[in-house]
Amino acid sequence: MDMISFKEEVLRLIAFRQEGEYWDFKKEWHKNKSDLLHDIICMANNLSNHDGLIIIGVNEETDYATCDITNDPNRRKTQDIVTFLRDKKFAGGVRPTVYVHSCLYCKKVIDVIVIRNDRNTPYYLTEQYQGVFANNIYSRIMDTNTPKNASADIDVIEKLWKKRFGIDATALDRALLFLQKPYDWVDSDDGKKFYKYAPEFTLADIQAEDCRNGYEFYLFNQCDSRPRWYDINIYYHQTLLYSLGGAALDGGRCFTSTPRTDGVSLYKESYHRWDISYKYFVKGSIEYTIHLFYITDDMDEELTARQRFLECVLVFESEFERTKFSDFVIANYEKYNVDAFSDRLPRFPDLDGYNMDAIKEDYLQSQLLQQMLKDFRR
Repeated sequence: MDMISFKEEVLRLIAFRQEGEYWDFKKEWHKNKSDLLHDIICMANNLSNHDGLIIIGVNEETDYATCDITNDPNRRKTQDIVTFLRDKKFAGGVRPTVYVHSCLYCKKVIDVIVIRNDRNTPYYLTEQYQGVFANNIYSRIMDTNTPKNASADIDVIEKLWKKRFGIDATALDRALLFLQKPYDWVDSDDGKKFYKYAPEFTLADIQAEDCRNGYEFYLFNQCDSRPRWYDINIYYHQTLLYSLGGAALDGGRCFTSTPRTDGVSLYKESYHRWDISYKYFVKGSIEYTIHLFYITDDMDEELTARQRFLECVLVFESEFERTKFSDFVIANYEKYNVDAFSDRLPRFPDLDGYNMDAIKEDYLQSQLLQQMLKDFRR
């Protein structure tokens, strides 16, 4: 969901004047940390297959009027909540992904805690934190949270476990779930890999046709920059579920899915074109899942090649973070000097038919954006 769609969704929910299965209203930020933790866990375990939204600055008792929370003494940023969750004893050590975004509504600032929807449910504690009990599975049903001193009904808990194991998922979602366990995949005689607990799911990486031999700027950060492109195909029985690009880096020392491409329009007059472009992964996406799938135990040459690759590719925690980062780039790009990164340029050979100056510029922009992403996260 992009920033515009996100704000429209929040405003739509406020106008609805009723809480629901994945959204909740708060007049102000939580004063009690255990209440905050309880609300986050309930939203992480909602059954709507939607990101949970805790909208702060909306007063139900005054017909859902908004309250400016700019000076709320308990106001928290994303990093505050991430730090708060980090030392809580969640089962399996897996915690909900949470971030905070602010919106302007009727000239008043409201905050939204976003709890990302994923398949790691049910989230629950293995050690009590204040009034939030260990091993209680909390959820949100319609507009109501499970009480702290209770656990969700058994049918709700069953649904949450089914979600984790992909029992309720589409074939592609199940394949992606299985691909998160690369050591459970086995090589077959026909060159494919299959998931040993469900062998109807297979994966094939096939070298692309000879006509696909172009260069990308990130190849030149490798010792061997020659392009080797592949097609990565995911099958269920004989049905092709998904196809994406792959690349053998540094003479085949490292294999990865290819990143996506996007860009930023810095100026109003360039609204319909990119002034800078970049390569990126989003954690949880098909491309990033496949990238992780091909990591092997070779911690020497492969690790070096992979690190060089990721020096040129932005990796975002979520699509939402990526859209927020784009806003940050637009607002702050002129404060940076791309030439300051020229000492990071690797060796670029002269290639017939290629504008090497443009490729070098793409490389420099990737280094600048890496620095901007670090600054954005601070």
